[in-house]
Amino acid sequence: MSKIYREILFDLDGTLIDPKEGITKCIQFALANMGVDAPSSDHLSWCIGPSLKESFRKLLPSPSEADLETALAHYRKRYAEQGMYEHFVYPDIEQMLSQLKKDGYRLFVATAKPEVFAVKILKAFHLSSYFEKIYGAELDGTRSDKAKLLEYIIENSSLKKPSLMIGDRRFDIEAALQNQIDPLGVTYGYGSQNELQQAGALHLCDSPMEIYSWITT
Repeated sequence: MSKIYREILFDLDGTLIDPKEGITKCIQFALANMGVDAPSSDHLSWCIGPSLKESFRKLLPSPSEADLETALAHYRKRYAEQGMYEHFVYPDIEQMLSQLKKDGYRLFVATAKPEVFAVKILKAFHLSSYFEKIYGAELDGTRSDKAKLLEYIIENSSLKKPSLMIGDRRFDIEAALQNQIDPLGVTYGYGSQNELQQAGALHLCDSPMEIYSWITT
């Protein structure tokens, strides 16, 4: 017997696509332009998930709000020109989305990434057609908080309870719980099993097709 969810929200980075190369190179570019020595790509993996502004707040020495905005501008310059295409889609993501759509589920993207970038990325990787709507933050930071983003989606897409949020970091799990949405964690992204379990994930899946099997059985 399949579960009673009909509306499913997906995080983007670390859930549908692996964004490590693009995100970390853009952070390194921004830090270099701010005169700050940049950590290696592997030492920037923790930045995948939280809002960029909060990541730069930790990476820059005693930054002012103006410093944070300047760093974001450097990041977005490279990201818009190159970084958004330095990603890859996780194996079997398209098959999973195709099957869920055929089965009649309403699918959405809920990402803290600016919506304008999320739409371009999903179109570039031929995934946008699977989603009823792609939701993200505004460039000014509005809705970069995941809980507020989910609240906005509930109001604007008439989500019915219970619905499901799928993500790879605690921010996804915690935001879902704050909005009475069931949280499903994925372990192939950038959050650890322990992180997801402590945040309160209802279940953990190790692959996209395991997501499909769990939802539909």
